[in-house]
Amino acid sequence: MPRRGASKTSGREVADIAPPIFPRPETTLVAAVARGTVFGVAKTRSARFRNTSLVAAELLLLTAACGTGFSQPDDERKQVVTTFTVIADMARNVAGDAIAVESITKPGTEIHEYEPTPSDMLKAAKADLVLDNGLGLERWFDKFVQRSEAEHVTLTSGIEPIAIRGGEYRGKANPHAWMSPRTAMTYVANIRDAFIRLDPAHAATFRANADAYQQRLAEIDRYLHQELASLPDEHRALVTCEGAFSYLARDAGLREAYLWPVNSDAEGTPQQIKATTEFVRENGVPTVFCESTVNDKAQQQVARETGARLGDKLYVDSLSGPDGPVPTYLDLLRHDAEAIVAGLRGAR
Repeated sequence: MPRRGASKTSGREVADIAPPIFPRPETTLVAAVARGTVFGVAKTRSARFRNTSLVAAELLLLTAACGTGFSQPDDERKQVVTTFTVIADMARNVAGDAIAVESITKPGTEIHEYEPTPSDMLKAAKADLVLDNGLGLERWFDKFVQRSEAEHVTLTSGIEPIAIRGGEYRGKANPHAWMSPRTAMTYVANIRDAFIRLDPAHAATFRANADAYQQRLAEIDRYLHQELASLPDEHRALVTCEGAFSYLARDAGLREAYLWPVNSDAEGTPQQIKATTEFVRENGVPTVFCESTVNDKAQQQVARETGARLGDKLYVDSLSGPDGPVPTYLDLLRHDAEAIVAGLRGAR
């Protein structure tokens, strides 16, 4: 299918209401796993299952699923599959009760190097709509959906990308556009439009929910700008492990430095540590940060060598579980905004 860029009427965030999707196992997909191919695309050596016994075990699981009631879910709503938890939460807030939304990846999962499972592929095959981020975030996803009959919507359509400055992906688009509340509004608009095409009967609900959600994004954006406006210029610099905050830094008027551009790139090399240490010293940065899904050892070294503090963990690629610090996307944005403001207010 060609790509397309793209109820919560009370204003409250929609709870994690979507029940699990139990797709109907497809014999053609089972055969594809056995051949080492997925949707007709041969798997590379690195992407193959590690040994034949593991393949056999997964085939047994799929075969068992065929006779355990997976084939006829009770939920008659349209089924939407997303690539990671952040956009799943956005989608649930727009959908309300009208559409069932599921993320392929689970809370705490690193998205860049994720490898879809046979179960994921079955979910995509049975979905009515698949939502992904685009901009190279899910490098595995084009092959993953290329023979799915579902509409495929890339949520960064309409967003002007920021180029990655260094490393293996120098010059390519930075995929972390959701980390700015301003650019996230485009995600929400694309989700709204995709849902209206998918389920026109609930168009009014989708529009109302999207408008309410965008207003909450705007509130977080205003908070961040108001708090940062009081900072002295020398403190308006954001230093992180991964270059995941380029869109936020641009929209908030912050200088930016990071150890590595993308988590799947080389992480914490001597050259990266040296360059980041020099930036922190030259700019008098009071606090440096690292993300929740990566090792902060290299950033600890930067902090030791410069006298900067290591701030609270920032969340980027994944939400936490329901009992964690960022169970929703709005919680993630608030947590990161508050941590950044508190860190940059500190004195060396």
